[in-house]
Amino acid sequence: MESIRNLYKIGHGPSSSHTMAPQKAALMFKNGNEYASSFKVTLYGSLAATGKGHMTDVAIINTLQPYPTEIVWEPGIVLPFHTNGMKFEAIVKGEPVKEWIVYSIGGGDLSDGKTKVNKETLYDKNTMKQILEWCQKTGKTFWEYVEDTEGKEIYDYLLEVWKTMEAAIHRGIDAEGLLPGGLGLQRKASMYSIKAKGYQGSMKSRALIYSYALAVSEENASGNIIVTAPTCGSSGTLPSVLYHLNVNHNFSDQKITRALATAGLIGNIVKTNASVSGAEVGCQGEIGVACAMAAGAACQLFGGSPQQIEYAAEMGLEHHLGLTCDPVCGLVQVPCIERNAFAAARALDSCSFAMLSDGKHLINFDKVVRTMQQTGHDLPSLYKETSMGGLAVNLDHPEE
Repeated sequence: MESIRNLYKIGHGPSSSHTMAPQKAALMFKNGNEYASSFKVTLYGSLAATGKGHMTDVAIINTLQPYPTEIVWEPGIVLPFHTNGMKFEAIVKGEPVKEWIVYSIGGGDLSDGKTKVNKETLYDKNTMKQILEWCQKTGKTFWEYVEDTEGKEIYDYLLEVWKTMEAAIHRGIDAEGLLPGGLGLQRKASMYSIKAKGYQGSMKSRALIYSYALAVSEENASGNIIVTAPTCGSSGTLPSVLYHLNVNHNFSDQKITRALATAGLIGNIVKTNASVSGAEVGCQGEIGVACAMAAGAACQLFGGSPQQIEYAAEMGLEHHLGLTCDPVCGLVQVPCIERNAFAAARALDSCSFAMLSDGKHLINFDKVVRTMQQTGHDLPSLYKETSMGGLAVNLDHPEE
């Protein structure tokens, strides 16, 4: 597995696969073809189907400036390796002189169709079973495996990640008004935060968690700075859970960064053995994985054993199996924003359920990951970030 630095990417929303990765690819192609007079970029499959809503063309054109750039949309053509395919062409005197086909495979990562671009293997264990066996043998837990593998300097980066997450929550709660994109959606985080103050007990706690998740997700939908956890579309779940525990349960920044290490390891397992790409496996690979990461992180903070942490993560993912990705108008707004809030609450429920147990259960995390991958492959393409099915086509359906 790779460094968890590659899971937690700091950048602009609204989409890691449709904004961050195409921007990265455009920069790489531009840097290798400075002699070109212009560029032509063809987007295929899901990238073409929902690219305008995700601002894919804007990200590419802005990155390739000052060169003139033509964007060609081919939603009906899916290249063999992945539905998020791109073809970059360098144009000289009106003729293409060089082309590069590359794929956005989720979480802001790129692949040439064979291997991941700039892939560097760091961890020697790739499954939850292997890591649990290491924990049993050494007496250590997940964050210590991360520390032993990546060195203590990883905490400098994780602290930057945490402060970026905090900043997104603060900005999102202060912000008001319409979200961009034309759906006429008002931001809700500020209103939820204010209303939370009028409640007591569990209702207040739940309302605050919702407000934190909404804040980050609305910042993402606005194209502002967030952290992929594991993607832009699922960037609100983990920060909201950690911020809630930091503020309301007095967990220190040091403990939070250790929890981020554990959450990153959980996300990495899924990313390595399945996918976190909504275009490949549906929203179960985004919100489901985010919920698993948040559940495991919370369980660790409350003193859970490695087995209980694994159980919490397993439940967070298992109970999102089959979740489709059918964004209305191709925007990371409906149903994406609310899903982050509900996943945050479910993560805490998974944590509580696991803490009440001894950590023993029938279906382990690795089996759920394998099931999620298979389920994603079995889902019709209509429900994998194409906006051709589900909510995306039923929004304007006449009332019965």
